[in-house]
This record gives sequence, C-alpha cells and structure tokens, in this order.
Amino acid sequence: MAALVYGCLLMGVYNPPLRDMRFALREVLEFDKHYAALAGAEEATPDTVDAILEEGAKFARDVLSPLNAVGDEQGCSWDDGVVTTPAGFKEAYQQYVEGGWPSMTQADEHGGQGLPESLGTILSEMNGTANWSWAMYPGLSHGAMNTLAAHGTQQQQQDYLTKLVSGEWTGTMCLTESHCGTDLGLLKTRAEPQDDGSYAITGQKIFISAGEHDMAENIVHIVLARLPDAPQGTRGISLFIVPKYSLDAQGDKGARNQVNCGSIEHKMGIHGNATCVLNFDGAQGYLIGPPNRGLNCMFTFMNTARIGTAIQGLAHAELAFQGSLAYARDRLQMRSLSGPAAPDKPADPIIVHPDVRRMLLTQKAFAEGGRMFLYRCAQLVDIAHQGASDEIRALAEQELSLLTPIAKAFLTETGYEAANLGLQCLGGHGYIKEWGMEQNVRDARIAMIYEGTTGVQAIDLLGRKVLSSQGALLRAYTQQIDEFCKAHADKPRLSRYLRPLSKLNTQWPELTRRIGMAALQDKEEAGAASVDYLMYSGYVVLAYFWAQAAVAADRQLELGEGDATFLRAKLFTARFYTERLLPRTKTLAQTMLSGADNLMDLDEAHFALP
Repeated sequence: MAALVYGCLLMGVYNPPLRDMRFALREVLEFDKHYAALAGAEEATPDTVDAILEEGAKFARDVLSPLNAVGDEQGCSWDDGVVTTPAGFKEAYQQYVEGGWPSMTQADEHGGQGLPESLGTILSEMNGTANWSWAMYPGLSHGAMNTLAAHGTQQQQQDYLTKLVSGEWTGTMCLTESHCGTDLGLLKTRAEPQDDGSYAITGQKIFISAGEHDMAENIVHIVLARLPDAPQGTRGISLFIVPKYSLDAQGDKGARNQVNCGSIEHKMGIHGNATCVLNFDGAQGYLIGPPNRGLNCMFTFMNTARIGTAIQGLAHAELAFQGSLAYARDRLQMRSLSGPAAPDKPADPIIVHPDVRRMLLTQKAFAEGGRMFLYRCAQLVDIAHQGASDEIRALAEQELSLLTPIAKAFLTETGYEAANLGLQCLGGHGYIKEWGMEQNVRDARIAMIYEGTTGVQAIDLLGRKVLSSQGALLRAYTQQIDEFCKAHADKPRLSRYLRPLSKLNTQWPELTRRIGMAALQDKEEAGAASVDYLMYSGYVVLAYFWAQAAVAADRQLELGEGDATFLRAKLFTARFYTERLLPRTKTLAQTMLSGADNLMDLDEAHFALP
C-alpha cells in the first residue's frame, strides 16, 4: 500500500528544471544577447524571461501535471459527434487563456504580445512535459496561427487569426486520409467553388489531433483538398480554412458547418487528446494562398509541428528522468559491490548500482542535451523571422533547414529510449500503471510516427537537405563546429569533449560523400543509409551541444561563479555522453555504408507468410 500511495504521488509530479533551462538559455546559447540583438524583441528582457519561466513553471507543475494521469485514465469520450475531454482539461484551458499564454508570441496587430517565438518553445516544453495530451490542443492552434499569419488574407486574419490568438478558438491541421499517410499526393478530398467565393469541401480526414473537443467554442481546421481542375500529385493540392462553426455577419460564431467528428481513435497513448475522424460533407471553406500551392503553404504548419514534436522527445526524456531518479534514490535493493553505501539500512538505494547509473545518466544526457538542441532551433526561428539583415536571416534559415529533421527524428527516438529506461529503472513497478512510467512510454511512442516518421525525416535530411544542396548545408554546419573546436583547443582539460567531436566532424562529410557516390550508381543507396545517417548526425550534433555545455560550465567554475555542484555535474554528464553514447556512431558509420544490397536483394516472394 505504501508503494502504491508513493507511486500515485510520484506520477502526478513534474517540476520544471528551471536551473537547467536557464543554464541552456543564458550560459550556453547566450539568449540575453540574442534578444538584445533581435529586432522587435525589446520586451524580452532578462526580467521578463525570468517571469515567464517562473509563471509557466507554476502552471505546468500545479495545473497540468496533476491532470496527466487523469487524462490517461479517463481519455476522451465520443457521443454522436460530440467529444468530451477528461475532467479538468477544459478548466485548465480556460486558465491558460485567462493567463494570456496563447497570445504571447503572436504579433501585436493580431492581438498578440509580440514576444519572440523561442519563448513559446520554452513554454511548450514545460506544458508538454507536464501533460502532453493537454498541450497538443494549444500546440496545434499555434501552427494554425502561424499558417494564417504567413498566408492568410487580411480579412481571413481578422476573422480567424485574432480569435485563435486570444485562445477563444483553437485550430487543427487536416492532412491525412485513410489511403494516404505521408504520400499526400494521393489525397482525394474535394473543394468545389461556390458562387459566393467560398468552396464546398467534401472528404474524410483521419488521425486529426484535437479535431473535436469541448475546450473552446469554435475550431478552425486548416485543410488540404483538391480543386476540380487540379493536376495530379502534390502539385494539385490547395489549402483551405474550414471552421467548425461558420461566421455570422459580425464575425462571431454562427451556424454549424458541415464538418463532423465521425469517431475518435482508440490509441496506445495520449488518451487525453481526441484523435478524430472528421467528415467534411460540403463544408464551407475558404482558400488560403494560391490555388494548387497548398502544400507549400502547409509547410509553414508542418515545420512548426516538427519542432513541436521534437519537444515531445525532450518531454518524455525529462519526465522519465525525474520519475526514475526519485525512485532510484528511495528504492532499497541489494548492496553496493564496493561495500554498503547505507549501512544503517537493510539495503542500499539502487542509485549506487552501475547499471542504474547508466540508465539514469542516459536519460539525463538525452534530456539536457536535447534541451540545448531545441533551444538552438528556437533561437534560429527567431533569427530567421526577425534577424537584422537578409543575410543573417538566410543563414539562420539554412541552419534550421538542416537541423529540423534531425531534431524531430533524433530527439523522438532518444526520448523513447529514455522513457523505456525510466520504466526499466523501476523494475516491476515501472510496468505497473500507478507509477506513471508505463504511461510515459505509451505516450512517447507516437512521436516517432506523426509529422513524418523517422524514415521520412531521414530521407528529407540526406536527400533533400544534404545531397540536393551538394553538401552546402552540411559544410556550413561542420565549419561552425570546426571553428568552435579550434577556439577552445588551448585548454587541455576540455580535450576529452573536443577531440572526439572534431574527429567525427571530419568523418561526417566523408561519409556523406561516400553515400552520395554510391547513390549515383544506385538510388536505393540513399534510402538504405538514411536512418543510420540521421542518427549518426544526431549524435554528432548533440556532442556539439554537450561540448558547448562543458565549455560554459568550465568557464563558470574558473571564474568562481554559479553552483559548483551543478556545474561539475554538467561536466560529468558531458563526459558520460562523449564516452558512453557518442561511440554509437562507430556502428552507425559501418551500417550506413553496408549498402542497399542487404536490404533489397531478397526477392519479395521470400517475405511470404507460411
């Protein structure tokens, strides 16, 4: 009974790691200087950022985290097209709206507060770690806002964007159909022009997260569909606004539109979020952007969603680490091999055992390294949108283009690994529902699938970003790493972090060249190598951030600043990552070069079931 009570308490607690967040922001990535140099970011002062961190942490810890297990247990319910969210979700959303959080990073002219996009990423991390199912509702709205801000007409922005910014309404993106997942060129949803300038949208979309719910009075669906004369494939896709409720003459919620929730999916995890089948039966919609250019416009939403999904990987790694660390400090089992660590107790806490340390440090390295990685992506988004010159914005866009597929795929893969290790640390108790660790594993599993599977991100990275640019995007990034390593080469105590990074940074372009040469002879070679190549790239990128963390921690220790215990832990975790996790690149280098033959030479007939 005691273990059960402790488990119930444990699974309801998430404490945002503000000290580590500040270290990543200020010491590693120098966000104070970043905001000072960013056009229109005058309000993002250190005091304002601290206030956002503190208040965001309270909301995530005190409001959202206790609802995480509730959402998993209750799930969403469907009754004749009406979806009811778990107890407390609607009230939490109202608190979120009343706190002004939806408008924080949106433009002043649309009712927003005009703060940098990166602050929204930080808030999303806290909300998502506390309760990923709940966080998806405002998260998808954020993507809808960005799409309307970038591609909507002035009237569309006035009609829909302002209410999304206020949080009165929420948004979704409707891409997937039952016969086409990633291959959107196969979609069949139709858009028929009407005399009043609108379009009648007819078709069915599946797997629509937050597609129907009771948390807001209206839902603005961003929908891909085909015009009657559209060419086949992805070049014939257009983008539409389809509200749940049409607007009246005053621009407020009017009559119910012909879009309805046919059912909700019964899923492995994220039970608190309604994943819907949406039926569009001649629903009134409005074109966004040029005809047949919808996929180009939707990439605004999809890129937002890819970074958002990368946050999910970090979230599950952090939640696993916090839960398993608390358990490992408390759970007594066996004695340390080097002698009793707690002689006054019947056994030692399991944190003394090397294998438990391995699991904890792996989670810690992925969570804290992933945080730096994501914050850099968020910083690049700021610069790409608000940089001081066209050249600065273009360079940020190029780096972000390279890093986005790595962040999405690598951080979700390692986040899932960390979630499983968190469960493993608890042994049999991890497999029991009351502790919350098995929920974390189930919730984490979808992250490697939606917004483009790991395989899709991998071919995007290797094919579209690296090989198609003749290696230009990669060269710019490896040059950045090279300059960093040279800048700190005069400190021998940092060589344990810098030397392996520098070696891999030299190998990375050479592996790319060899794959590219093989692909010239056989196009399957790129696809065969792509996932191993992406994971290799992810380990190198994370090594770069851990090297930056080591430099920052070493600098503070040398100056006698900061918490010495915290800083030494940073150096130790950087060492663990470099010596224990980074060597995985050796296997990946071998497998990515092993060729397509060991995948493609088996005749399809030999896959037949008995």
